Amino acid sequence: MSHKLSKITLAVISATALNFSLSIQAQEAQPQAKDDLEVIEVSGIRQSLTNALAEKRSADSLVEIIQSEDIGKLPDQNLAEVLENVTGIQITRQAGVGTGVQIRGTDANRTEINGVSTVGSGSGRSGISFEDVSASIISSLEVIKSPEAKTIEGSVGGTINLKTIRPLHLGEQLATIRVQGESSSLSTDSGLQPRFSGTFADNWETDDYGKFGILVSGSYAEQDVTAFRPRADRDNIITSDSGVASAQSFDFLPIQFFVQDYDNYEYETKNFVGTIEWAPNDNTKFYFDAVVNDQERRQESSRVQASGVSALNDISIPDSFETVNFGSLGGTNLGSIQAALSGVIPVNLENDDDDPNLRFSSDTNSRVTDSNIFRLGGEWQGDKWFVSAEIASSSSDTTTPSFNTTLNFINPNVPLDAGGGNDNSVPFEYDLSGGALAFGIAQGAEYAPTVEQLLDPANVVLRDVNIGQDTVENSEDAFRIDSTYYTDSIITSVDFGYRYSKSQSKQNEITSSIGLRTMADSPSGDLFADLLVAGPDNFNEADGRSLYIGDFLLIDPELVASDPDAVLASLQAAMTAHGSSKTLNAPTSSSAGFFDIEETTHALYAQANFEYEMIRGNFGVRYIQTDVESTGNSVTVDGSGNELVTRITNESDYDFILPRLNLVADVSEDVLVRFGVGKDIRRPDYNDLSTSVTYSTSPNDEVEFGNPALKPEEVLSYDLSAEWYFTEASVFSVGIFHKTRKELHVNQLTSPVEDPVTGFRDLTDPCEGGGIFNPIADINVFGPENGRGVCVGTETKVNDSGETTQKGIEFAFQYDLSSFEKDIGWASGFGVLANYTIQEFSGGETENSATSRASSVFAATTGTPGIDVSEIQGLLNLSENAYNFTLYYEKFGLSARMRYTWREGYRSNDFGSTSSFPWGFPVVQEDRGQLNASISYDVNEQLNIGLEAVNITESEISQSCVNESALLCFQGLTDRRITLGASYRF
Repeated sequence: MSHKLSKITLAVISATALNFSLSIQAQEAQPQAKDDLEVIEVSGIRQSLTNALAEKRSADSLVEIIQSEDIGKLPDQNLAEVLENVTGIQITRQAGVGTGVQIRGTDANRTEINGVSTVGSGSGRSGISFEDVSASIISSLEVIKSPEAKTIEGSVGGTINLKTIRPLHLGEQLATIRVQGESSSLSTDSGLQPRFSGTFADNWETDDYGKFGILVSGSYAEQDVTAFRPRADRDNIITSDSGVASAQSFDFLPIQFFVQDYDNYEYETKNFVGTIEWAPNDNTKFYFDAVVNDQERRQESSRVQASGVSALNDISIPDSFETVNFGSLGGTNLGSIQAALSGVIPVNLENDDDDPNLRFSSDTNSRVTDSNIFRLGGEWQGDKWFVSAEIASSSSDTTTPSFNTTLNFINPNVPLDAGGGNDNSVPFEYDLSGGALAFGIAQGAEYAPTVEQLLDPANVVLRDVNIGQDTVENSEDAFRIDSTYYTDSIITSVDFGYRYSKSQSKQNEITSSIGLRTMADSPSGDLFADLLVAGPDNFNEADGRSLYIGDFLLIDPELVASDPDAVLASLQAAMTAHGSSKTLNAPTSSSAGFFDIEETTHALYAQANFEYEMIRGNFGVRYIQTDVESTGNSVTVDGSGNELVTRITNESDYDFILPRLNLVADVSEDVLVRFGVGKDIRRPDYNDLSTSVTYSTSPNDEVEFGNPALKPEEVLSYDLSAEWYFTEASVFSVGIFHKTRKELHVNQLTSPVEDPVTGFRDLTDPCEGGGIFNPIADINVFGPENGRGVCVGTETKVNDSGETTQKGIEFAFQYDLSSFEKDIGWASGFGVLANYTIQEFSGGETENSATSRASSVFAATTGTPGIDVSEIQGLLNLSENAYNFTLYYEKFGLSARMRYTWREGYRSNDFGSTSSFPWGFPVVQEDRGQLNASISYDVNEQLNIGLEAVNITESEISQSCVNESALLCFQGLTDRRITLGASYRF
């Protein structure tokens, strides 16, 4: 985030001046252009770009179009990564796979399929997850940036409409099949993961019943992706005057915590599209669409933790330090400080007989989602009237089975914890230099375990078993009727219509959790050795690091996924044989994790479409009225410790008038100017309306509260752009946008107070210093003794009382050399696409504040005792600068493409395996670029073979705490994916 958009107004003036100059040039060149005009036959990449530009150019509002190059062949395998080609769009990834889409800096968007609202697998409002839909079943997509009155409400950035093939539009029978295999560079599974897709579509005409069309399209895909994610926390302070053994002549940040995450996701995705169309005559058509998506995403991740490291801060002396410059927050210059960079954290039994300790966790969280979209409708075209009616149903049923376990390593070279705890000490070594958050066991240090000891089942004990079977049921049923009346005047037509929708989200948390903290309760691994396997040992494969933990044991994630009941029974048998006082239970429904929210919306719109000389466009208004009913549970405990559950229902309603206007001026044959203004709303996510409260067993996770009084966001958007279509399939455009948002949904976090010396928190209810008492959370290092019950942070969504502004400028360029074929021959196959977006966010009043430990650090760096550091939260996932450059070649049956995408750093709430921020502020995901490429060859008219590569350079993700480049605290090392395949067209 090094570039600041401080002179955006000047850029607007420049864009306007550029538009006028391009207009004059185009008018002067117009006669010559007509004389030189020739028809160029195009196909593949060039044809898809030409068709998309023609559709964009003819639209009466600002839309971006991407069309498939061939049947089932969009530019990328993943729809989020397809959308990354669009100007003004950036994406976020999970383990390198595109999952989230930000349009003009915001996640608050809508996703439709064939104009029908989709619902997601979670509690969000953006619709179906992009990794759930194969790009092979989508023929084109559009991004509506400037809505019309008839555009369904609910988006801040834009509306994404995914389109499938319409069989009645085909000129001939279509039949194609594609077979592919994908390989991931970091996955331990060998071989190619299969992908299959196929499409059949045809239409025919009868003498008595009119014309019929049918489409059947399906895909099956498996994917195995891996990311390595090391984390290091340095969020405490050793002052020079502290008097402890580790004190230096300067203040410094010691090591608090280490995590080595190995994230592996295995996807199995099945998609089906079926369409039947019937046109009994030239004026009437009926249709039925079915879109079925089934996905199973299985996580087989492992986590190695160096816990209790902070207990050795007073005696652990780093070997080297680095200077950390915190920059400024909230107008306060935070100064700089030294931080531990490398060293050894020893075992000191006199200081602490159970810290630092070593833990191994296996995370087998899965997501099984079945999504269905059905659409039945008809339309009639008369001389003056067009009428259509449609009923649609979208549903998404999701189960998230999870079976997560943690083992404590009992170092046989060290005495057991004198207090009976089930952990003891292990020496660690760390080296955070060169941008690598590397740590491992200090092999040369006293008490260091050997590889054989690390892999011996007798040296691990069971610490935690957390089982879940959460369910989410989302649905939306809708009916709409739309009419158009055509006139012979400046107002060319009038659209008006009505839409009724009923949406529902029901979530049920089904969990079982047990924590074992003593040797008396924790069975040894040799009692369940048949469940144990060695963890992944290739954590160095991404960046070649030599310092990491490659030898450890896990409860077999494959076995957990295939037969969780057998694993549960084996663990219980081990606990029984050990004589444990605890019992493992099957997961049960949690009263605090239930909610059921229903919304009913009536929407009316009227829109006039006009055209007069060089001006065309539309204006209109949309009116919506929504009733909301939120049901949840209030859970309390009586004097005997029994849970008391009370069902609570809150009702609310709201209505909005949403005016919208779009103007297009064809100022010359090749230049047009667009202007749009419109109002929209963004409804709160369902879980943000919940009245239920969910507690976690971790003391690091905030307790999330719903807010039934949360209001929809309101956004007023302005767009102004100029487009110069200077040759066939070529364009240069520049546009500006300005969005004013009210009632922005922001996270309000409170942190519990921690003693700056001991790190201890309040262990009794109420938490006078802030936060909330969590009765089931592990005390862990936040108290003098192990146990449960500790004050933790809170998180809830609130409406920002201030007004916020998003504004930016977008540049796009598209050009190919096909018109120079006679002059340059083979080189005429080259073409380029490029776009650049700069944007900024300002305003708002909701603040994030430093944690108590962070405040102690800032007091030292600024010299201000008791300093209160806070900053306006701003908009998460917003990059101020981003660009996309694509070079392609298409000629002689060869089609090749290389795309480089870069986005500037941005604030994020995705911080490793936890949602908490050690410093009290969202982390900064640093600047990152990614290179993708593909090449294919037409062997003949039917057969095509191809190769695709994603993240060729294995670009890593880096996250800094507090500020950009301030303190590296998290990394994401992602894999390279290679796909080889062939398609055949019958």
